Amino acid sequence: MNVDMVARVNALPAAGETVTASELRYVPGGKGANQAVAAARLGAQVRMNGCVGSDRLADIPLRSLAAAGVDVSQPPVFHVGTDTGLALISVAESGENHIVVVPGANAYLAPDDLDLGEPDGVLAQLEIPVETVEAASRTNSFFCLNAAPARPLPADLVDRCDLVVVNRYELDSLPSTPQFAALTLGEEGAVLLEHDREVARASPPKVVAVDGTAAGDAFTACLVVSHLQGRDWDEALTRACAAGAIAASRFGAQPSLPTAEEVDEILGT
Repeated sequence: MNVDMVARVNALPAAGETVTASELRYVPGGKGANQAVAAARLGAQVRMNGCVGSDRLADIPLRSLAAAGVDVSQPPVFHVGTDTGLALISVAESGENHIVVVPGANAYLAPDDLDLGEPDGVLAQLEIPVETVEAASRTNSFFCLNAAPARPLPADLVDRCDLVVVNRYELDSLPSTPQFAALTLGEEGAVLLEHDREVARASPPKVVAVDGTAAGDAFTACLVVSHLQGRDWDEALTRACAAGAIAASRFGAQPSLPTAEEVDEILGT
């Protein structure tokens, strides 16, 4: 659960270059919180496990989650004696971005803090400690890991996943080949890989890119929610690509995340 400090620039700076931003906004973000909000807007009942700081910024992600209908009960959401996580984001007019994450309170979510209950699915990301993700992966429910940002992982964690969502760089960073993976390809869409063999492919609808910060989070949440709703993987992948495209066409992380009705509309269903 982060606060995104988002600066709008004409073009992303090169190494050693200083550029001037046209504006700065504080936006609720964090991969886990983004995916929780996205799943809730798509019709799922969602319970968040995570940490925020004891500072005034903590209210920004918590208010956004609660407004989306996400359960942010304490616990399993904890206030810890440090700063709330931050993401320093530069967004160019093209929609491309640079992101630097400061984990803050997210680094304090421990395995013993988890209270998963008996859900239909568990969705985890890598902005919290790996050992906590490992503990979450031992659920009896459907388990999806969005292996982002890329970091060293034990192979048995990857092997326990029912679904791994990655981009090309993240896929190459994994210690083993996932049994089942969704590989995102940006403007080209995404493919599903079963034991590294392509079994489905989808392309996103055409949109004007504004800010791609939460496009991957919208994709991941929609893919998982669609699967848990009983849709086949081809349809789930098509809907996920549409959700990611909608998010990329709007500014900000959580403000960009679409509802199920918006996904239906852009697909003409």
